Formats: sequence, C-alpha cells, structure tokens
Amino acid sequence: MGSSFGDLFRISTFGESHGGGVGVIIDGCPPRLPLDLEAIQAELDRRKPGQSKITTPRKEDDRVEILSGLLDGVTLGTPIAMVVRNKDQRPQDYQEMAVAFRPSHADATYQAKYGIQARSGGGRASARETIGRVAAGAIAKQLLAKAHGTEVIAWVRRIHTIEASIDPASVNLEAVEANIVRCPDAEAAERMIERIEAIGRDGDSCGGVIECVVRNPPVGLGMPVFDKLEADLAKAVMSLPATKGFEIGSGFAGTLLRGSEHNDPFLPTDDGRLHTATNNSGGIQGGISNGEEIVLRVAFKPTATIRKEQQTIDSEGNATTLEAKGRHDPCVLPRAVPMVEAMVALVLADHLLRQQGQCSLW
Repeated sequence: MGSSFGDLFRISTFGESHGGGVGVIIDGCPPRLPLDLEAIQAELDRRKPGQSKITTPRKEDDRVEILSGLLDGVTLGTPIAMVVRNKDQRPQDYQEMAVAFRPSHADATYQAKYGIQARSGGGRASARETIGRVAAGAIAKQLLAKAHGTEVIAWVRRIHTIEASIDPASVNLEAVEANIVRCPDAEAAERMIERIEAIGRDGDSCGGVIECVVRNPPVGLGMPVFDKLEADLAKAVMSLPATKGFEIGSGFAGTLLRGSEHNDPFLPTDDGRLHTATNNSGGIQGGISNGEEIVLRVAFKPTATIRKEQQTIDSEGNATTLEAKGRHDPCVLPRAVPMVEAMVALVLADHLLRQQGQCSLW
C-alpha cells in the first residue's frame, strides 16, 4: 500500500489513527551511531496533538517505545522498531462519516480504491501516521549531524493571507519554537495565531506555507535523471497529508527572471566546495546538491474536516450533508513543521548513504 520510503535508509510506517498504535521500522541505519533518545521524543512532542490552543484538543502523550535495533543507546545496524500507543481514541466521533464522505478528504477515494476503509480518524490517511516518519526523521537528523554537521530546520512562512518576513539564513530553532505557531517572525506570528483562532471559532480551517532550510549539506547528493535530489524531496514532502504544492530555490518566482538574472555565478574557493554568489537554485543544480543551503517551501491546504455543514454524498452516491464532529486542527501547519523536517532529513540520509556506496571506492 505504499507504506515504505527510501532505498538504503528505508522506513516502513504502520498503524491507524484510532487503532492500538502507530509506528515505524527503520532498515539500513548504520551501526555504531549513538542516539539521543530524548531528542527523538522532543521531535514527537513538537508534532503531538493538544500542545496549544490552536491545535486539535486530542490528548496524547505520544511516548515512543524503541523495541529493537539499539544496545546501550547505540545502533546495531539491525532494523530499529519504534511504536507509540494510541490512548485517546474516540471512534464514536466518526459515526456520521461512516455514511457520508468528507469533502476533500481521503474517505471517498480510499473507499473507491479498496472497497473498505478505517473510517475512524481517516485511518492511514490521518496525520497521526506521520508519528513514525517524525521518529525516523529524528534519527536521520542525528545521522546527518554526526556525518557532516548538517542541520535541517523548518518554520511557518505563511498562514492564510498572513506572510512572515524572514531571511532563511537567520532562522534558528529557538526562534521557531518561541511561539505556538512556529513562525520566527514574532509580529507575524501573533497575527497568525489570531487568524487561526478566528477561523476555528467559525468552524472553518485555513492553510499556508512551510519553508525549510538545510544548512551545510554534503556536495554531490542526488542522481541525474530520475533520482534528482529535488525530485526525491518533492515526493517526500508531497507524501505528507494536506500538501498541495512544492517549490525549491527561486521556485515559481524564478520564472519571472531572465537567465542572466537567475543564474548563480560560481565563486573561486580553496576548500574544494562549490560556492555561488546567489542561491536561486536552492542548493541543487542538475539534481545534485552543490553544498549551498537547500531552501524549499511546501504548501498545505486547509484542513478538510470542518464543523461547517457541507454538501457531499454517502457510500451509495446519494446526496447528503455533513457537519463533521471530532477533534481536528483548524490549521495543520504548526504541527507539520517537524513533519517537513523529518521527510527532508530522511531523503538526505538516504542519499548520503547512496553517495557513500557509489563514490567512496575512488
């Protein structure tokens, strides 16, 4: 069912939103990597529900259990299995959705494809599935940091029509975590929070854009043709729930420039790395990282499950209406920040191992 991702650093996630638990199996993590287990839990805490007044009120501790692959906190090179138990399931909140498809949700297409679905909470289509990704991404981050000093950090760039004024080069984790919307522009963050609350009180939802920067990435990650680094990054982040757009570097704005304006002039160096005067390419040229910061953005649509009455159909194709119950984020972006970081880190960790395997002999 497409629940696995990666080639050498490979993950497989499992579990449903209102089942017994969710988790991940990582295969291919190198041995002898000391893991900071508290850092893994910290990433899950950034993702968990009920963390602020602008997220779903579902209460889950999301305490991770590591079942295999470690000895005294050090990786063995064998599969790492991690699980988080579901505690606050309320399948009764989804009784109406059992007979009425939520507009713009996965209910209808999942039912049409498989003829069966875990209707409570959306099953595998729920953002709760991303717990496994975030846990695995926390390990990928530690691998990247140890191997190359690489840092992956994301933040909320825009909520609805409110856009922050941010220089990606200046963003740090402390500034991102300084407010509940995870926007390092304090003035914009305050307005974003007010907008999310107002839309939520109206029974509605909103979307926005998350931006991510990768600092000190290795040179040479990515393959020509089909396995270009930006192509794999796009697939990774676009596999997250509610994503609807991806751009890297200058993105769509770059189409307004001439080649003479957009090209990144190379600068002379004595460290064997590639450096450019600008970074319109977003750190990737020809599908291969050039060592500059990788800068990308991901668009998230408004949360599909809302309390407003909507026109829809039932499982027989008959017209009906739905006013959804349950506990849902009026805006997914504050909790999606660690999800984006995780998927970016997973791609980079996988390509790092592929690069080592391909090029370390010569």
